[in-house]
Amino acid sequence: MDILKEVEKVEEEIIGIRRKIHMHPELGFEEVKTSELVYNYLKDIGLEVKRLAKTGVVGLLKGDGERTIAIRADMDALPIQEENEVEYASKIPGKMHACGHDVHTAILLGTAKVLSRIKNVKGNVKFIFQPAEETTGGALPMIEEGVLEGPRVDAIIGLHVDPDLEVGQIGITYGKAYASSDMFDVIIKGRSSHGAEPHKGIDALVIAANVISALQTFASRKTSPFTPIVVTVGTIKGGYARNIIADRVEMSGIIRMMEEERREEIVESVEKMCKDIAKAYGGAAEFRRVKGYPLLINDKGFTTLVKKSASMIVGEENVLEVSPSMGVEDFAYFLQRVPGTFYKLGCGNKEKGIDKPLHSSRFDVDERCIKVGIAVHVMTVLNYFEGKY
Repeated sequence: MDILKEVEKVEEEIIGIRRKIHMHPELGFEEVKTSELVYNYLKDIGLEVKRLAKTGVVGLLKGDGERTIAIRADMDALPIQEENEVEYASKIPGKMHACGHDVHTAILLGTAKVLSRIKNVKGNVKFIFQPAEETTGGALPMIEEGVLEGPRVDAIIGLHVDPDLEVGQIGITYGKAYASSDMFDVIIKGRSSHGAEPHKGIDALVIAANVISALQTFASRKTSPFTPIVVTVGTIKGGYARNIIADRVEMSGIIRMMEEERREEIVESVEKMCKDIAKAYGGAAEFRRVKGYPLLINDKGFTTLVKKSASMIVGEENVLEVSPSMGVEDFAYFLQRVPGTFYKLGCGNKEKGIDKPLHSSRFDVDERCIKVGIAVHVMTVLNYFEGKY
């Protein structure tokens, strides 16, 4: 079978769907219209379909074998005002598909249609359309509601568009691919006084400044230089007037790292540092942690499977091994439970100016990547059932 020819039969339709989703972006767990579109499309091509995790959708293609492979796409958009001047620009003020989830969703719908037309697929395929990847994470609720059961999923794959790769290129990463994340809030407490009498107060702003400075050296002095870790303080709020010693400062930040086994230790060390510095200056600190996504670890065998499958579509020279990302991705929850891999789909085109980063108000894709994504998904599924990994 010529997979690319089969994909070309649905390419125009799927690009149209991508544009429709792009024009009507919805935030996490608000993907009502997108979910409805996905549900109806899967029903129309003859799949078993059900809803999970509020706005999540899963479709099942029953094949002739016992094994089941799943493919996941995320559906949510971001609270960003789009600045692209294209006919399919967002029609919803302050919301935009700036991370390519509209492309992921369209690709998975195209994959479902192509596979549904192939006779005697040697196993089952689950198509997982997940809400809320950008916020609190829709993967875990879908897992808790049984998306990996009935039938039990044996393997899973997913992709993410990447503007740093040109359209026609595929990026793979063996092993650790995306960092874990832990969000934190710190409240520094001091004592207020007149600015002319600083000795009568405890300056929460000075304490906060020292905490921030200390955290900048945390990675270089508390962890190995061979282990990536990033500690970011992203917000700070405090003070009342220029002549008043502040008694309270609120800060928020995030810790990203590639060592799951030291994750608890590192977070506890950051907390201790904040509290000890505050205490040393006569103040106090409260530390609150919100545990984020775990480390995403790709399975070696399935990464090789995608590499072989992608090479059959775009050529071996266009399948690149790319460095891990300090970004986070809740596909990691799926990979904690079943083997699989998460790969990158080139969507950039520098000649056309399609090279803006993810989460940019001017992010866009070269839509030729949609055909490539569908074809690689389809080829990976077929090769999996043939045992070619």
